[in-house]
Amino acid sequence: MKKYLVIGNPIDHSLSPKLHNYWIKEKNINATYDKKKLDENDLKKIISDVREKKINGINVTVPFKKLVIPFLDELSIEANETKSVNTIYLNDNKIIGHNTDIAGFELAIKYSKYDLTNKEILILGAGGVVSSIIFSLKKMRVSKITISNRTKKKAEDLKNLFKDLNIVDWGNIPNFDVIINATSIGLNKAEEIKLDYSKIGPNKLFYDVIYNPTETNFLKKAKASGNRTENGKMMFIYQAHQAFTIWHKLMPKIDDEVIKLVE
Repeated sequence: MKKYLVIGNPIDHSLSPKLHNYWIKEKNINATYDKKKLDENDLKKIISDVREKKINGINVTVPFKKLVIPFLDELSIEANETKSVNTIYLNDNKIIGHNTDIAGFELAIKYSKYDLTNKEILILGAGGVVSSIIFSLKKMRVSKITISNRTKKKAEDLKNLFKDLNIVDWGNIPNFDVIINATSIGLNKAEEIKLDYSKIGPNKLFYDVIYNPTETNFLKKAKASGNRTENGKMMFIYQAHQAFTIWHKLMPKIDDEVIKLVE
């Protein structure tokens, strides 16, 4: 039986096993998919398990998308350009790191039917998924991308990958058409990002990468202020769909039942 898992810390919120096991059953594949909470010093061991074929594939979530890279043999073009890995597998005895977050975000935006062309984007956060979002946004021809992160240096590090980013201090909210929460603030239902919604005004798009809970305080308050909101559900489904296809060489369905699984 093949073995797949998602690694992260925290990991309880992840619905990856629910989704992948649904598709595994639907496609009648002899495999299991679990989640595992790790510390940074566990990474080397878990990657060696892939090399030894004890594990057939790994999804990577917060905070390991960059930290896992030194243990891999090769990066896909997407993973190399973003320095972010969320999907790992063995190919010709080489451990490959790939990034399906790029396609996941782009397909999710297309699904929402929101046109990002020439829009000004503000991203909160500078973690592992942010480089993938920036990469996607550039493909979708936005006019301006601004980053704000609690640790300013992490935001500035992204300028090594993407030269034309704007960086602002945490708490400083410039004008935007779309604001993306790419922090973990909101995984805990009580948490919230301090924003003055009355100053921001209505008719913006508030996008939260978090999909569980389905509505963070960030989205709840934005909706109450007359803004459009989207959570990370479709991005999560699409990035999983890409990873599943790479691992199993089979393309699973995305239908209403699949979407309901992660609600």
